[in-house]
Amino acid sequence: MHHPGPPRFVAVGEAIELAPRDPDPDAAYAWTVANRPDGSTVTVGDAAVEHFEPDVEGTYVVHLSAPDGDHELTVRAFGSSRSPATGGESGVSAGRSGFESGEGASGRSGVNRGSGSGGVSVPTGDGGRPRVRLEPAIEGAQAVVRATPIPHPDGTETPSDLDVEFLLDDRDAVDRDAVAIADTELRVPLAGIGDRLRVHAVSVGDTGYSVPDAVEFARGEATGTAVSSAGDVSASHLYDPPAWAEDAVIYEIYVRTFAGQNPDDDGEGAGSDERSAFDAIIDRLDHLESLGVNTLWLTPVLENDHAPHGYNITDFFSIAADLGTRSDYERLVEAAHDRGMNVLFDLVCNHSARTHPHFQAAVADPDSEYHEWYEWRGPGEPETYFEWEHIANFDFTHLPVRRHLLDAIDQWAPLVDGFRIDMAWAVPNTFWREVHDRAKAIDDDFLLLDETIPYIPDFQGGCFDMHFDSTTYAALRRVGNGAPAEGILDAVDERAEIGFPPHAGFMLYAENHDETRYIVECGRAAAAAAAGALFTLPGAPMLYAGQEFGQRGKRDDLAWDHTDEELQSFVRQLATTRRDEPALGPEGDFKRVEYAVRDGDADRVVAFGRVRDDDAVAVVLHFGSGTATVALPAATGTRDAVSGRSIGTAGGLTVDTVAVIPADPDTVLA
Repeated sequence: MHHPGPPRFVAVGEAIELAPRDPDPDAAYAWTVANRPDGSTVTVGDAAVEHFEPDVEGTYVVHLSAPDGDHELTVRAFGSSRSPATGGESGVSAGRSGFESGEGASGRSGVNRGSGSGGVSVPTGDGGRPRVRLEPAIEGAQAVVRATPIPHPDGTETPSDLDVEFLLDDRDAVDRDAVAIADTELRVPLAGIGDRLRVHAVSVGDTGYSVPDAVEFARGEATGTAVSSAGDVSASHLYDPPAWAEDAVIYEIYVRTFAGQNPDDDGEGAGSDERSAFDAIIDRLDHLESLGVNTLWLTPVLENDHAPHGYNITDFFSIAADLGTRSDYERLVEAAHDRGMNVLFDLVCNHSARTHPHFQAAVADPDSEYHEWYEWRGPGEPETYFEWEHIANFDFTHLPVRRHLLDAIDQWAPLVDGFRIDMAWAVPNTFWREVHDRAKAIDDDFLLLDETIPYIPDFQGGCFDMHFDSTTYAALRRVGNGAPAEGILDAVDERAEIGFPPHAGFMLYAENHDETRYIVECGRAAAAAAAGALFTLPGAPMLYAGQEFGQRGKRDDLAWDHTDEELQSFVRQLATTRRDEPALGPEGDFKRVEYAVRDGDADRVVAFGRVRDDDAVAVVLHFGSGTATVALPAATGTRDAVSGRSIGTAGGLTVDTVAVIPADPDTVLA
């Protein structure tokens, strides 16, 4: 169906993209504004992909004429004063050529000091963007949706000060006259629902409107995270991460150097010509399993311009010949699945390599059909980001581009368990919303993980399930270089402060293929403490291949013969502790706790609590050398779950790098 997707919430002055889904590049599409509020004069252009910018507050209906019929899209616009601090939802702006960034080599994610939506401003003291959580239920013969509006943690608003706005999905058949809305609750008789009903909502306060949440009532099989059912109708959350992803331990593999150059006992190394790069990974699955790893993220495996990172794609449908065959890749996926591991495919959609045949044709002939596939800075010079000279940005207003990429997604999604999405900030949100729904239709538990630096709260609203926690990453780097360790807690709190809803998922990392190894930049003691943070803070920890044994080169062949056995054993203990302590899991709340450093550098120590029901632990991280002695009132014992030994002394708890101590839930929550 060509319908443009879920209803949209915006503020006056914010432009949204309108695009038909599942596009036919040869078909005709036309947009009109069917309904607008009094005083509005807004119109929409006549291209297949358009931008729509409401000019007054109110509700609009945009009409799409498509080959499969006519479709309507509801757009709710709030006043311009309620525009979120993230600058709207355009998803494309910063990072273009000339934009100041970090390292300027193609394939680097870049720490873009803006973002795909214009940067993130974190309000402090006076409040900011609210949040919302929807809970669906089936009560008797009615479908019920209850909204919980959540004020900004630093604001003065209370839940009762916030309004909730519900929108029904325009794609669904429902008796709208039977829908009853009272404040924060929506009800509709089950008899008034067709095959499915999707309900979307935001909370609205003086300082903005929230990231939307969505739930579904479906006859037959649910397409989200089911929470209740009655008869043939099930109720589910649509924007929650898959349960397996929230409990994931992710391991990034830079595929071309993972094997290393050390021979096996039989004299044929994992990186030898006789065996594929995928075979080398299979050979190490037992090792990864011993680390508690249950999710593999492989850097791109498609044909590319032979830059080792693989992010400059030349064929979106073929496995890179230097890595192996498609059969080799499928064998790796099967071997991982046999061990209960999930596999993430690194998806690149923003650009192609300049050596891609389509780009070569576009440069050779400006009248080529492929010239419109790309954005252009000037004759023969494509638009790009960060002055990367080996890539060319796709033009997503051109339907053949969307069709090509969606076809590639359809090919790879059924083979894997999720996409790690490169440069997510650089691609229009409408495309990601379509990818989200398309992938979830293949597999409800499919994971969509965005690489967006800095992260963007709006991406939680029907685009992605989990996000790179680049804010905590940056805090860990600062702390490793001498900043007060308390900054880690501020980084975690920032998730709520900029508007991420409670159900948003985050991937925690201290290093990846783009960054200097943490142990090189910050030293071994800090590296151990940073690893402790990954496994104890809320989120899914990610290890970059070799991090567990002290690898020093960020993209070098892994030095398997030079393993730091003590560090590797420590990482295993961290993974075991995370698995065995319920409070450290995805349902564990994160709380600040009182602590005092009795001996050692106070700036190098931080403590926090994690609580799940009656289970609670206190975590102490020490980024300095030697030990620190810490008084921790919430602790109810002295046995460290990581080391398995008592660390109690007369002055408090003596901590090397990380300690996980049993705690009193009431004290932690106080």
